Amino acid sequence: MPAAPPPIVSATAPTPDPRVGLKAGYWDAAEVAWNLRRVSTTPPHEKNVGIWHSDLAFSGNYVVQGNFNGFQIFDMSNPAKPVIVSTYFCPASQNDVSVYKNLLFMSSESNTSRTDCGFQGVPEPVSKDRVRGVRLFDISDVAKPKLIKSVETCRGSHTHTVVEQPGDTDNVYIYVSGSSGVRPAEELPGCSDGTMEANPDTARFRIEVIKVPLAAPQNAAIVTSPRIFTGLTAAPGRGAGPGAAGAQPPAAVAGGAAGAAGAAGAATPPAGRAGGPGRSGPNQCHDITVYPAAGLAGGACNGLGLLLDIREATHPIRIDFAADPNMSLWHSATFSNDGTKILFSDEWGGGTGARCRDTDNKEFGANAIFTIEKNKMVFKSYYKLPAPQTAQENCVAHNGSMIPIPGREVMVQAWYQGGISVFDWTDPAKPFEIAYHDRGPLDANRLVTGGSWSVYWYNGYMISSEIVRGLDIFELLPSGLITQNELDAAKTVKYTHLNAQGQPKMVWPPSFSLARAFVDQLERSKGLSASRLSDVRAALTSAERASGANRRTALTALASSLNADAAGSSDAAKVRELIGAVGALAK
Repeated sequence: MPAAPPPIVSATAPTPDPRVGLKAGYWDAAEVAWNLRRVSTTPPHEKNVGIWHSDLAFSGNYVVQGNFNGFQIFDMSNPAKPVIVSTYFCPASQNDVSVYKNLLFMSSESNTSRTDCGFQGVPEPVSKDRVRGVRLFDISDVAKPKLIKSVETCRGSHTHTVVEQPGDTDNVYIYVSGSSGVRPAEELPGCSDGTMEANPDTARFRIEVIKVPLAAPQNAAIVTSPRIFTGLTAAPGRGAGPGAAGAQPPAAVAGGAAGAAGAAGAATPPAGRAGGPGRSGPNQCHDITVYPAAGLAGGACNGLGLLLDIREATHPIRIDFAADPNMSLWHSATFSNDGTKILFSDEWGGGTGARCRDTDNKEFGANAIFTIEKNKMVFKSYYKLPAPQTAQENCVAHNGSMIPIPGREVMVQAWYQGGISVFDWTDPAKPFEIAYHDRGPLDANRLVTGGSWSVYWYNGYMISSEIVRGLDIFELLPSGLITQNELDAAKTVKYTHLNAQGQPKMVWPPSFSLARAFVDQLERSKGLSASRLSDVRAALTSAERASGANRRTALTALASSLNADAAGSSDAAKVRELIGAVGALAK
């Protein structure tokens, strides 16, 4: 892999957009970066070259990268030179991974996935050798993962989500999102197909909840199968087609609250926005993101977006849903840190098509952003990668995570061969891009699937699962859009582990960088005068140089003086955040 090119650093986006017209290539594609730099690229194991790489999970200094052959574990203690410490072969689709303490979980949905992890497949339509569900591994020794058990499900596991129940330290739970056909009962007893009306026991229209006893993970088993889809009608059809002149983004339609576990009686979208009579809604989720700190989950359920109450992990309850004619495959969800906003991505076309061409509507294959008001989702806007890509590049919204910039909603997201995009959606009605990285297409003449499957912020870096090239690591750079103080404050948030679908609440420890980040934001919003900002910065510098009682006295005085500023500031909320940060330093 050639050395990373020098990044462009600026407060305004470069024009013309340098992402347009990049030279194609596998290892020698042209690339461009704005306000971030590529720290490293680590090629896959030789036996995984040409095999698609999928999702990521993190534990300590390790990153686990799933792939359609199994998974790899990297030691990223030195982000410039990650080291592969383990390569485990167990072919399946799509082998998404997550971690919890010494356990690793991996999804399996393929009919060719075997109990012995062999490569010979399973040709028989019914076979005891087939595995579809969630595999559990012990990774106490990361160099020697041990398969503990496979929890079989009727529809396999396309993705899964690790759920922690507050107050329960003995168990962890897994929500299984299976989206393939139902297995025959001859292969897995208890499985049956059909509609709810024809077969109340159908394996469709539900998710599975697996309970994993931490002291005895070999006893993991399905404990509930909540029917969170009951009472939903089909999603609305698409609006105007790609490139249609004058196509406008119709506002999303939210549905009413449902009863326990999605009981009948849920409100349906207005006529013309939902399916016709007799057409049922989605019967599976593609992905579920849980946010235990808010007791909520966002279900990206193919044709609809669901809002779930997960305060009781084994019994999620649907409390709202949203439909949108511009959304096709609701793919994943991300919450704001305060739990008052939610973003859904739309993987229109399944990720293998070109959906970012200049002929594609900007609303298609994008993100839809909602506020959550009294348990109702209220549509605000769309965000889509602003740079058009070629017809040789699969490009659509995919997996990403929040970056702990204090006081802001900043997210990094994968767009397959559209690269990665960092954007701010603090104002849900006006999201905007602040950094990116992109390479040219893999092939100049035909579409070959590749690019970033997922990219997540983890302890100061953004780690991307590159479908064919391996593992990319990036670092954000200070610019007029993100200051050094904001980045320094972000790096004070440390995770012991991370599964992006089990979204953690970001908590910033007291630091001078945190206080200065809020000062920088007040300068950006013009919430305080230039002279007052200068005085506050000087006071913080003086306090930092002091120690003990002298530091506490100086910080207490500064917090007191800022109380007077809050009353007359045009950004009083930000002043109060600054007061809180200064007060925490004084303790």
